Amino acid sequence: MYELPDLLHLMARLRDPQHGCPWDLQQDFRSIVPHTLEEAYEVADAIERGDFEHLPGELGDLLFQVVYYSQLAREEGRFDFAQVVDAITRKLVRRHPHVFPDGDLYGALDTPRLDEAAIKERWEEIKAEERAEKAAAPEQLSLLDDVPSTLPALSRAAKLQKRAAQVGFDWPEALPVLDKVREELDEVLEAMSENDAPAIEEELGDLLFVVVNLARHLKTDPETALRAANAKFERRFRFIEQALRDAGRPIENCGLEELDALWGEAKKAERSLSCG
Repeated sequence: MYELPDLLHLMARLRDPQHGCPWDLQQDFRSIVPHTLEEAYEVADAIERGDFEHLPGELGDLLFQVVYYSQLAREEGRFDFAQVVDAITRKLVRRHPHVFPDGDLYGALDTPRLDEAAIKERWEEIKAEERAEKAAAPEQLSLLDDVPSTLPALSRAAKLQKRAAQVGFDWPEALPVLDKVREELDEVLEAMSENDAPAIEEELGDLLFVVVNLARHLKTDPETALRAANAKFERRFRFIEQALRDAGRPIENCGLEELDALWGEAKKAERSLSCG
């Protein structure tokens, strides 16, 4: 079987100025980013579908992205793959003092057990220290620093809220958040009644943001929940399309009432399968 050194060698060959792949030679850090995001989502998709047969391939595609960036950086004299491995290993050893109390990756395994709350508290302290080290101007350090702006909006909203909650800027439980959802929905309705497009967009954003907060309080990842809802919608809509094909009817000729009735049938079919 091929091993990691073989993959690094392959990447170097692809980027060989004389004999490499023309497409790979045209790429740079920015051009690869969309592929990285796509590969990460394909990993998540395989896991959510339980497709473990193809998961190694998807993980390989994602690993290749790291190898690609490392090769580009090595060519520019910035860093190489070994430094990437060293950086993540050092960071994880530092962030797990309850496992590596003396900072030794291969140290003794008889360290005392800490409860989850203590581990989480120390984890956040260490991350705060790391943010302070990165800050160009420590006096301007914000809890919200290093929350990537390129994250999907739902995931970024959840991270921003989680950071603010660390200093008590948060509701104590889910029910008050639900009241806020109703409040934001009323504000959307008000903007709609005034036919104010900019206000509608702003209020919808506020509504989405507080729904993410509700998901966080309910210990649910909003991105995962929405992906599941997307998949459910797709299954049910495909059911409608297939039912109409079987009946020899173009979907464009069907009214909303008929389509909604078929939607109900799709829901019943799913429930019967889950019960079965």
